[in-house]
Amino acid sequence: QVPLVESGGGLVQAGESLRLSCAASGSRFSINAMGWYRQAPGKQRDLVASITGGGRTTYADSVKGRFTISRDNAKNTVYLQMNSLKPEDTAVYYCNLNLFNGIVLWGKGTLVTVSS
Repeated sequence: QVPLVESGGGLVQAGESLRLSCAASGSRFSINAMGWYRQAPGKQRDLVASITGGGRTTYADSVKGRFTISRDNAKNTVYLQMNSLKPEDTAVYYCNLNLFNGIVLWGKGTLVTVSS
């Protein structure tokens, strides 16, 4: 099992920024798509942003223009730059890695709280 290490969550005020990162450590493996999901209290887990191996990105409508996903293949790391944060962005954020062998990995989640 490949451990995923997430970091960057915290408490911020509306309008501020945070940068999440998720690194896959351990043995060598090939990562296809990478992404970030979030789950607010009482709600389902939804896709926030994803990035393919070729760099194609997808964003939820609610974060377009504010969030940017990127990846560093040499470090097996995916990032989520979150700007102009809003209280409705408050959630636990999970990273998601899809390996070429079909295995899907999830991080344990990092809490982002945005106060108004």
